Amino acid sequence: MAETTDSKSSAAWSARRLPDLTGRTVVVTGANSGIGLTATDALARAGAHVVLAVRDPERGRAAAATVHGSTEVRRLDLADLSSVRAFAEAWREPLHVLVNNAGVMMLPRQRTKDGFEMQFGTNHLGHFALTNLLLPHLTDRVVTVSSGAHRWGGARIAFDDLDMTSHYTPQRAYAQSKLANLLFTLELQRRLTEAGSTVRALAAHPGYAATNLQSHAAHPAARALMRLGNRFFAQDDKAGALPTLYAVTQDLPGASYVGPDGLGELRGAPTLVGRSRAASDPLTARRLWRVSEELTGTSFPLARDEQTRV
Repeated sequence: MAETTDSKSSAAWSARRLPDLTGRTVVVTGANSGIGLTATDALARAGAHVVLAVRDPERGRAAAATVHGSTEVRRLDLADLSSVRAFAEAWREPLHVLVNNAGVMMLPRQRTKDGFEMQFGTNHLGHFALTNLLLPHLTDRVVTVSSGAHRWGGARIAFDDLDMTSHYTPQRAYAQSKLANLLFTLELQRRLTEAGSTVRALAAHPGYAATNLQSHAAHPAARALMRLGNRFFAQDDKAGALPTLYAVTQDLPGASYVGPDGLGELRGAPTLVGRSRAASDPLTARRLWRVSEELTGTSFPLARDEQTRV
């Protein structure tokens, strides 16, 4: 159930304005902490049945015990495509909303189980595969959490070196993965529209939200700076979850991008925001989609034969 809003009311929007979500099922990846857990609690309080898709079911169950509403926990490791496939193959019921929330940030150089650079593999490829595999069950929308980091340093998709084997930096790899989230949303919406589907693809970013995501930064100095930022400048996880909740429940155009309305989109109430030129390039989005299909072995399941050759 989408709630229609206008620009004048969006500035004051909060979780108290969530519509009744009774009868709706929502999957939230990475739902055991941070904005994922906060969003899960808000959606469950509004009546949704929320599936916490988490790498560690024990931690997931502990998190679910703090949620006020209907939940269940299922294992999902986005850094392992076999786990992604197992999660999707076990899904039988209709699914209203998929929230691609899980992510890793500015890690030391690491690889997923399938050999991909960890940030690109987890933040983009894992969610790319999960979305395509669950699309036959989806009835409403896919919301993918990106970041203002998609603008860092003129971020681009390094098609000649996606795993950044020749020049890896944690910041550059993270920016690439967040740019990929937005390009994925753009191309997913194009394909949904061409297939005649009513499912919508949207993206959101939390602004500068204090979560445990920043604690995994590769460099000690970066972790120290982020701790200071979290303490003195960041908004809390409840405010950070608002753009996601807004994207999940409001009547927005496909490919919309939601973020905070404050200075630099660091904090504030959720509203529609812009994205970089690189994140708006349809040709790059199509190229990334084709490469992602090859890497994950998954494809858009609703396309007609001629559309799969685009």
